[in-house]
Amino acid sequence: MPPRLRAAGRWLPTTLRASASLLIALAMSACAELPKNVDRPESVALASPAGTALGDLVAARRGNAAAPSGFSLLDGPQAAYGARLALADSAQKTLDLQYYAIHADASTGRLMRSVREAAARGVRVRILVDDFHSTGRNALVLGLAYEPNIQVRLFNPLAGARSSSLGRIVNSLGDAKRIQQRMHNKLFIADNAMGITGGRNLGDAYFGHGDAGNFVDLDVIAAGPVVREMSKSFDSYWNNERAYPVQSLVSREELDKIRDKARAEQDKGKDSSDAPKPPDGEPRPSGSAYEGDAAKTQADARRRSRVWDQKALDLKALPFVWAPATLIADGPAKIAADAQAAAGPAPSAPRPPNGELPIGETVVEGLLQFIGQARRDLLIISPYFVPGPEIKKAFADARARGVRIRVLTNSLASNDAPIAHVGYARHREEMLGMGLELYEMRSEQATVGSALGTSGAGVTGESRAMLHSKVLVLDGRLLVVGSMNLDLRSQEQNTEIALLIRSTALSKEATDLIETSLREGAWHVEKNPDGAGLVWRAPQGSGLKDARSEPDASVGLRMLLKVIGPLAPDSML
Repeated sequence: MPPRLRAAGRWLPTTLRASASLLIALAMSACAELPKNVDRPESVALASPAGTALGDLVAARRGNAAAPSGFSLLDGPQAAYGARLALADSAQKTLDLQYYAIHADASTGRLMRSVREAAARGVRVRILVDDFHSTGRNALVLGLAYEPNIQVRLFNPLAGARSSSLGRIVNSLGDAKRIQQRMHNKLFIADNAMGITGGRNLGDAYFGHGDAGNFVDLDVIAAGPVVREMSKSFDSYWNNERAYPVQSLVSREELDKIRDKARAEQDKGKDSSDAPKPPDGEPRPSGSAYEGDAAKTQADARRRSRVWDQKALDLKALPFVWAPATLIADGPAKIAADAQAAAGPAPSAPRPPNGELPIGETVVEGLLQFIGQARRDLLIISPYFVPGPEIKKAFADARARGVRIRVLTNSLASNDAPIAHVGYARHREEMLGMGLELYEMRSEQATVGSALGTSGAGVTGESRAMLHSKVLVLDGRLLVVGSMNLDLRSQEQNTEIALLIRSTALSKEATDLIETSLREGAWHVEKNPDGAGLVWRAPQGSGLKDARSEPDASVGLRMLLKVIGPLAPDSML
């Protein structure tokens, strides 16, 4: 598969058209390499949560429920953030965090203060982050590795100095196949008793505090035995040879220099991060540098005030639904240990309860088997929706069984990576011809206040909204929430994770949220009844007119995609 280099997403086409200056930089750069014989002591999750406050709470909350594991949907930014604060504040033995991206901004700073306080109480903290974006200001979170009781490891790292993203990418072009494969998993686990997974990374835009844009997202908090499966997945990555302790890659002195540069550039009103725009709809983070320099603008002050006023959720009052479930997770071997072995992923296989939930070699393959079980109705949210042959066949087979399929994805205007929209758009008429119902999210925040339960709470009112949830609901009885998109990148390259839950109650809750979004926050795309082309039906109650071309998108952007489209195969999107 051609290299893209924009991790989990859609950045490399620009990079591949490297200018002469890039080639000169490549020629001049020293060929930095990853360290050899790295000392990475093995560790595992807490054997049992019994005797911890969270473990005892889970046991008390479960009571006489027939199913051992409990779940609650976190359907808005405040709930999602408050739940993470609550887990950090409640942990007594262990905290395990696994994320694709951890941005250096106000939201992360507030959350990491709670993590540091947990470590000061004697909690063992392990933080595992994909290494693609830990440069510039975003590298400052790595300083936690030098604090007592906190360990930080970087997965699938790039070699080279962290002062320059471009330099690291140029230095790694010879290993492009490996570095375009990224760890996209998201986990936040406390005392092996409760854990959170879903679409969110850590940063302002995921919790309603971004200036350039905010994400409409959905997480689930789990309690009970299924959390042990989440911890096993975490341990498999933590102890993998692709996970490098921070100390083996970056010194405290280098981090001090990065911090000094970040503060100096912040004083000048500049963005100290030179990282490429993060993938998966992640705008470049805004706000004060990590570790909390005084805010320099009124916008920063307002943002920081909102973040630091955020309260932890009351886990005792959180409504849990107790239901059978399984975790499906790609194994770390999906990202090979060396470039030569990169052709053969060896992911772990999920274990279904009662033989009802699907088994697949990867998360997306498991979802295809999941789709194969549908008999009546299938609801899908996939921010990047670029169906390959296997995904399209699964849809065709489901339609042949009479299954109604509704898909919500990003519109061109709400998509942070317009190049990804090319892959979706080229299949759009074919999917409509198969009988799929397609919806594209509006980008204006005012129209999506009720989408997926955001209700505008804690969200910057003027900012752009971008879809980031990854959800499937099957026949009103099976629910999937995870980190994956229905595209070739999630299927073949990135590692992903998801919870599959058999619950009519949770499925109905998710369905109600999604259907509200379809009605009030999305364009309904149809074939033009008057002739060739498409028509975008305006959201209910929006007062907008139907559109005959990509709504809310500029003419220049639409033309750019027509030029780029033929040059960008699905495998690169």
